[in-house]
Amino acid sequence: MAHDHSHHTEPAPAGVAEAHACGACCGASDPVPSVPASAPLTGGQRFRIPAMDCASEESEIRRAVEGIPGVLGLRFQLGERSLRIDGEPQAAQAAVDVIRKTGFEIQAWPDAVASADAGRESDHDHDAATGSGLPRLVAALALATAAEGLSFLVPDAPWSTWVGLAIAAAAIALAGLGTFRKGLSALRHGRLNINALMTVAVAGAFVIGQWPEAAMVMALYAIAELIEARAVDRARNAISGLLALSPETAYLRQPDGSWQSVPVGNVPIGATVRVRPGERVAMDAVVTEGSTSVNQAPVTGESLPLDKVPGDAVFAGTINQTGTIECCVTAAASQSTLARIIHAVEQAQGSRAPTQRFVDRFAAIYTPAVFVLALAVAIAGPWLFGWTAVVAVYKALVLLVIACPCALVISTPVTVVSGLAAAAKRGVLIKGGIHLEQARLLKAIALDKTGTITEGKPRLVEWEMLPTSLPKPQAEHITAALAAHSDHPVSRAIAAGLTPNSVEARNFAVLSGRGIEADIDGQRYVLGNHRLIEERGQCSAEIEAVLHRHEQAGRTVSLLATASGVLALFAVADTIKPSSAAAIGELKAMGITPVMLTGDNQATAEAIGREAGLTDIRGNLLPEDKLAAIQAMQKQYGATAMTGDGINDAPALAQADVGVAMGAAGTDIAVEAADVVVMNDDLRRIAETVRLSQRTHAVLWQNIALALGIKAVFLVLALFDNASMWMAVFADMGASLLVVFNGLRLLHNAERS
Repeated sequence: MAHDHSHHTEPAPAGVAEAHACGACCGASDPVPSVPASAPLTGGQRFRIPAMDCASEESEIRRAVEGIPGVLGLRFQLGERSLRIDGEPQAAQAAVDVIRKTGFEIQAWPDAVASADAGRESDHDHDAATGSGLPRLVAALALATAAEGLSFLVPDAPWSTWVGLAIAAAAIALAGLGTFRKGLSALRHGRLNINALMTVAVAGAFVIGQWPEAAMVMALYAIAELIEARAVDRARNAISGLLALSPETAYLRQPDGSWQSVPVGNVPIGATVRVRPGERVAMDAVVTEGSTSVNQAPVTGESLPLDKVPGDAVFAGTINQTGTIECCVTAAASQSTLARIIHAVEQAQGSRAPTQRFVDRFAAIYTPAVFVLALAVAIAGPWLFGWTAVVAVYKALVLLVIACPCALVISTPVTVVSGLAAAAKRGVLIKGGIHLEQARLLKAIALDKTGTITEGKPRLVEWEMLPTSLPKPQAEHITAALAAHSDHPVSRAIAAGLTPNSVEARNFAVLSGRGIEADIDGQRYVLGNHRLIEERGQCSAEIEAVLHRHEQAGRTVSLLATASGVLALFAVADTIKPSSAAAIGELKAMGITPVMLTGDNQATAEAIGREAGLTDIRGNLLPEDKLAAIQAMQKQYGATAMTGDGINDAPALAQADVGVAMGAAGTDIAVEAADVVVMNDDLRRIAETVRLSQRTHAVLWQNIALALGIKAVFLVLALFDNASMWMAVFADMGASLLVVFNGLRLLHNAERS
């Protein structure tokens, strides 16, 4: 299987040409993990909607815009209250007009220079629009409590009615102006959403003389919204919080050899930066000098530090623990692995999972249905149950408050976002809620061999002397000297596996496709493959038997020889990852059938597959063969995943129900085609992802049951008992908080593990 690990560089930004650049990283052997870059779609425009702070409002805007001709896609980001509209400019303008007609203010997204202030402005606008600033809400609750106390303590005093009315009105103004604005706009356009329900309920209570309860309802509702928003933001910001892990400055080598602290945005690719013990790595880079131990948990989820030597990659946000290192920068700060992970997960948060789409459709029917039920109670209550008109209207208003679908609507996005964040903390990037939900349905998984089950790097696994008078240490030194002069992967593996020495090789020559030769201590030695030894007429039945044994084990063999005969044999193999057998065992235990698909020869595939615990092993496959195999597995087993890391895996990754790219060694094409990226190349993360998918699905339906169950109980109480409006708000607030904190359990579990 071929791998493309080339690094793509770009010119240094203007103004930093004086930085000292290094070329050592261009041939680094340990590539930086690939995460899809944020390429903007053609025709896309981004907007800010300051008052969009609830999943139901997102759904409302989505339903209003999705049917507009020319709108190709919508990407919502509730955390920053933004919407990206992909499509023609005329379609985007039409969408903006429709959004404004629904009652939402919409603004063009600030340019890059002003974007840092945009978030703060957005937060300010949000507070102003919803009245959810904490001091304002505390004042509103105090006034509502005073109104309740006044009506209870001095109900008959002539002045108490007017004073209580004024206090209640002030409480409603402080807590509910934003809700009233959006609610009236929704009613004006014939839409029955949460804000419309609360507007009718509070206004109705005020009209029938229940102004203390109207004030308490609005104050409690606003507080519930604030608590809910902050809890949800915790999930939404779980990934964005990683930004704080990456330093804002880096120590950059200057032309005179000195070091200067420079903003990471001004550090060009190819520059040399220094990282001292205890510091965080500022940018993706390759070590050029020094050695150290690095904690990579923020990027790959690995709990144990990894040793780093020259040629190894380090990632922005990771922690240098032991030694000072110098590194060659391989990616701009905005394109670091950490930044691209954050962006990719934010994009994933903008996509809706199947359960979320179901809940949105249900809520679109549920809210009008409750409104009709409340209207029926108000009109038919006196006829059916003998209630007074005021009692019937009051019960109808209580129904409206209880029926607010906040808990139902918020239950799915907070759970999905928590699941995505939990996966990212474990070094798994899932590109959307649909893939998070789909993983639990997997029945089979196809595994590529090289770089997925195996390390993807050849290693000297065994060498032995053949009958000869040459001492073994001398044979080792001679072979090391020969292999050190070759760039072939097999030769490099042999050189790395033997003890370095001072033996000098002269008159070195490459024998194309067969091996290498050189003079050492006046003797001509060759280090070559089976074909070269056959051409030299030096093969024998004994040698053929030894070669056959190694080749059956999937090893590549090189032989050391002189004109008089073969001296030693060196076996190189791509070794299985320590975690592969355990990971495949976990998948089997979960009822998922693992199958190896590889372009390597069948004998090698069989050797590796058996060691990993596989029984269905398929070798000699071209990319189109892997694609056909995935299609066949989907028909045979059902939902099928594909795991790979090379260009030739991309078609199969795209065809699979869930495509999993092994990110640290993966090519950009494979990572782009995949739905899930495992950052640390550990196959055990796949089983973890399936388990996370199962937990997420369970929590989703727990939340739906909680939201609807609590409301059903209070609906019955409201009709046949004495449930009050403020009790209804507590029920609605309690249900919302229950589903939010239940969803956040996924994130807490990831933090503990």
